[in-house]
Amino acid sequence: MSSAATVLQSQEAEDRAATLRNRARLGTNKNLLFWYRELYRDQFRDLPNPSALSILEVGSGTSPLKQFLPNIITSDVLDLDYLDLVFDCHEIDKLDAIKDNSIDVVTLTNVLHHLKSPIAFLNRAASKLKSGGKVIATEPFFSVLSTPIFKYLHHEPVNFRISEPELEKVLGPLASANIALPWLIFFRRHEWLQRLNENFDVTTVSMRTFSALSYMATGGISRKLPIPHFLYRGFFVVDLAISRRFPDFCAAFFTATLTRR
Repeated sequence: MSSAATVLQSQEAEDRAATLRNRARLGTNKNLLFWYRELYRDQFRDLPNPSALSILEVGSGTSPLKQFLPNIITSDVLDLDYLDLVFDCHEIDKLDAIKDNSIDVVTLTNVLHHLKSPIAFLNRAASKLKSGGKVIATEPFFSVLSTPIFKYLHHEPVNFRISEPELEKVLGPLASANIALPWLIFFRRHEWLQRLNENFDVTTVSMRTFSALSYMATGGISRKLPIPHFLYRGFFVVDLAISRRFPDFCAAFFTATLTRR
C-alpha cells in the first residue's frame, strides 16, 4: 500500500471515530436536537406530506434526521453500520441501489461544504430525482454577525478567494472543507450557479435563512451549554425571527432548494 493510501485510510478511520463520537454527543444535547428538529421542519415545510415521499439523505453520519422522518434513506461515504447505503456521493449517478428518476428529494445538511466538487455532485444527483424532484441543502450563511464566528471560532476552514467551486485539497470526509463554498455558489458567484441550469431551474431556486445564534447557544457538537430547555425554546423563536428580519446582519445558516427540470 502506498504512503498516500495509508494516510487516507488513517484519516478515514479518524473521521469514522469522530462521527461516532459526534453522533453520541448530539443525542445527549436536548437543545441541539430541538434545533435540528426545527431545521428539518423548515426544510420540508413546502412539501405536503414528507413521510410519504422517497427521500435520500446524503451525509447521514451524524445526522438525527431519521429520528424525525423514519422513511429517510440514509447514506454516507463512511462505512457505518446504522446506514442504509454507503457510497461516494460524487458517483451517485452510478449507484445501482437507487433507480434513476425514482427519488422525490435529496437532502443534505452541512455536507456540501465538505465535497470536493459540489456542482458536479448536484448535477449527477439530478439523475436520481424525479422530474420536479428537489435538492434541499442547508449550509452556513455569512452575515455581519456569523462571519467572524465562522472564521475565528469555528474549526473548519473559510476561504472566500477560490477561483473554482471546488476544494483545493481532499484529506478525508470530515477533514476536507471550505464552509464558504456553498454560500459563494448560491449568493455571490452566479456564473457557478448557472452550471446547474441544465438539470435544475436556477431561476426558481429558493433560498431561506435559518437562525442566528441559536445553534451556537446549544454548544454545537463539541460541547453542551447549560441553558434550560424551556428558556432555549423561547430564545430560538426570537432568534429565528430576527435572523429572517435582518439576514445580512445576523443569519448564520441558509437552506437552498433546487427543483429538477
